[in-house]
Amino acid sequence: MTFELKSVGFAFGLTEASFETPEAGLVAVAGPNGAGKSTLLGIMAGLRPAYTGSCLYDGVEVRKWSRREFARRVAFLPQMLRLEFPFTAEQVALMGRTPYAGGWFESPEDHAAVERAMGITDTVAFRSRDFRSLSGGERQRVVLASALAQEPRVLLLDEPTTFLDLKHQLSMYRILAELGRGGMLVVSVTHDLNLALQFADRVLVLNEGRVAGDGTPREVLNPELIGRVFGVRADVSAGWVHYEI
Repeated sequence: MTFELKSVGFAFGLTEASFETPEAGLVAVAGPNGAGKSTLLGIMAGLRPAYTGSCLYDGVEVRKWSRREFARRVAFLPQMLRLEFPFTAEQVALMGRTPYAGGWFESPEDHAAVERAMGITDTVAFRSRDFRSLSGGERQRVVLASALAQEPRVLLLDEPTTFLDLKHQLSMYRILAELGRGGMLVVSVTHDLNLALQFADRVLVLNEGRVAGDGTPREVLNPELIGRVFGVRADVSAGWVHYEI
C-alpha cells in the first residue's frame, strides 16, 4: 500500500508536488524553511483536506477515507505534543489505541499493543511516570510509542528530532530505519541532511513548494542540488555532508 500524489497543491506552502512512495522503508523529506514539508505531511495525514490535485492512499483519495479506518493504517507524529494533565507515559501510549476503542475500558489487545510499542521505543522503564516530568527525548519516544500502538502500516513524522540532543537524534533514526526494514513505510520530515544520508532509503527534497529531488540519498544529496536548494556550498564524502557558508 503506497501513497500516490499527483500535482498536489495547497493554499500556501505547496504547488504541483507529484511523487509515489514505496510500500516500506524510511523516506526522508528535506528542504529549506517554507519549502512545504509540513504542509505535504499534513495532506498525507488527512489533516489538510482542502488540497488541490490528487493524494491517494491504497488507491483511495485521502479525504474520502473513514477517519477511523485511516487511523488504523496511518499514524502521524506532530512536531510537538503538549499535555497539561497528569497522564502517565503508559496512559499517553494507550491514547494510540483510540481507533480501536469499543467501550470504556482498554482490551487485552490494547495493552499488548502498548507493551510492544513501549518495548520498541525503550520506554517501559518510566511507564508510570508523569509524562510532563519526562525529558524531551523521553517524551518524544513515548509519543512514538503512542503512534506505534496504533499498529499502523505507515508512520508520518514532522521533524521528530527537533528538540533532541545528538544521542537521541541518532537513537530515534535508528528506530525509524529499523521500522522501515521491518516492512513499515516511514516518512519523516528533517532539516538534517546527514541524518537523511545515513539512515534513509529514499530522500525527497522540496523547494518552493515543488519536488526538487527524489531518489536514493547518494543520488539526491549532491553538492549541486544542495547548493541550488539550500544556498550553501557542500562537500559530500565518506557518507557525510560538510557545509560551507
